[in-house]
Amino acid sequence: KALVERIPDAPISFEVFSDEFEDMKRQARKIATWGKNVYVKIPITNTKGESSLPMVRELAAEGVKLNVTAIMTLEQVAATVEALDVDVPAVISVFAGRIADTGLDPMPVMRAAVALAARKPKAEVLWASVREVLNIYQARDCGCHIITTPTDILKKLSMAGKDLDDLSQETVAMFYNDALAVGYTL
Repeated sequence: KALVERIPDAPISFEVFSDEFEDMKRQARKIATWGKNVYVKIPITNTKGESSLPMVRELAAEGVKLNVTAIMTLEQVAATVEALDVDVPAVISVFAGRIADTGLDPMPVMRAAVALAARKPKAEVLWASVREVLNIYQARDCGCHIITTPTDILKKLSMAGKDLDDLSQETVAMFYNDALAVGYTL
């Protein structure tokens, strides 16, 4: 609640932590009362692999702003879009970084997710699980509305547009200084 007081005008998401749908619904309804800018994060499934979309449909119909999270497939995106209420803001959090971790290119999934979400004008697609600076540009190019980015990745944005010859020389200097610092000799 202190966080909502400090951030009253920007969307903020709080996740339910139950694995049982009835308790998730209870938690979601309670969390939703914390502020007009509050979204309730609901995982796409519980730990048993049971779909949370019937609950998402029910909560969305009640006007609860939702952030459906841990989405990995286009089928999950499409089903989430169907479950959302056209008049209620929502976030569809697709874990593009984890998709990429499996060796698949997340770009086609993210582009398609944005296209599917357009059927619900108040729904936004979030690129989650950022792994590198490139993901920020990829999210933009796919038309994602939101991206969650760790601080260490944000710090690397200072390298955007850097001359690669200069970066190469800086990297060699870093290697050299690291070797000097440990005192190796041959």
